[in-house]
Amino acid sequence: MNLSAAPEYENLSLSLQNGVQRDSFSAALTKNIMAMLVWLALSIINGSMVSTFLKHRFFYEDPRYIMFICMVVNDAVQLTLVTGLYVVSYAFSKILASACCLLIMTAVLTTRATPLILAGMAIERYVSICFPLHYAHMCTIHRTLWLVGIILVLSAVPPFTDLFITLAKEPASFFQTSIFCDHSLLFRDRSIYYKNCAFDSVYFSFVFLALIYTYCKIMLAARAASTDLTSVKKARNTVLLHGVQLLLCMLAFVVPSMQAPLIQLFPKYSLEIRYVNFLLVYIIPRFLSPMIYGFRDEKFRKYWNKYLIHRVRRVKPDEHLPHKPK
Repeated sequence: MNLSAAPEYENLSLSLQNGVQRDSFSAALTKNIMAMLVWLALSIINGSMVSTFLKHRFFYEDPRYIMFICMVVNDAVQLTLVTGLYVVSYAFSKILASACCLLIMTAVLTTRATPLILAGMAIERYVSICFPLHYAHMCTIHRTLWLVGIILVLSAVPPFTDLFITLAKEPASFFQTSIFCDHSLLFRDRSIYYKNCAFDSVYFSFVFLALIYTYCKIMLAARAASTDLTSVKKARNTVLLHGVQLLLCMLAFVVPSMQAPLIQLFPKYSLEIRYVNFLLVYIIPRFLSPMIYGFRDEKFRKYWNKYLIHRVRRVKPDEHLPHKPK
């Protein structure tokens, strides 16, 4: 391990690789069942939202809902990956570095895409409220798809640069070894740590300023609005919720540096600390996307409810079917 800039994180990673502590079978089973149940519940919610979106053409002709469904799909992929990584860490203490690389890079990409999608959604709301006459020209489907593509490219830069640095620094045989699947154990050169710190500083500063700017502009529009005040207030509250969601997303980048000293202070509770951080960082923020649009957006909620009612009626057993003769 080569993270001299963060020795406490190095100690944590070494302890993970050496497998110093393991849960009892009952504790591990309980934690994994809980994680899988949460994943299943959120996957059903996200799947129903995607199905509702695809069944109605007017949704995927609206930039607002295109950005929203990108957030839902991104959250679903991220949740699946981090839940899978969590379960794998219990089922297999070590896996091939090459397989771990694919999982970690995709998880990092989706994690970093979330704040950028939030910024894009906030800007769309800002244009809608502050430039309503120019909205159709400024927020086109073509431009929205280009924005999604740019977000994916920007989100892919950190994990791919991590990979290129590792390929340059590590022997080719490294990817054939078995490791505990953790980012710091896979991408262990200290230059990666410094590079990611610099990238994250610029990255989150941009997203934070974008949310603050759009929120302030929408607030000013709310004060000056003489008509459609309800729409302005909803946009303001939506951007505010995006800000809360951004703070929760930032935990994914702050928690690793906080987790290590916590485990050093309370070594007996290292597994519990890791589990709580898993819930706070990766699970709870995933509940906000359905709330922001699925429940608050009247148009989407209307068709979403219809879809859910239709699905329930299809799976409900028909009580009027004739009984088979004995």
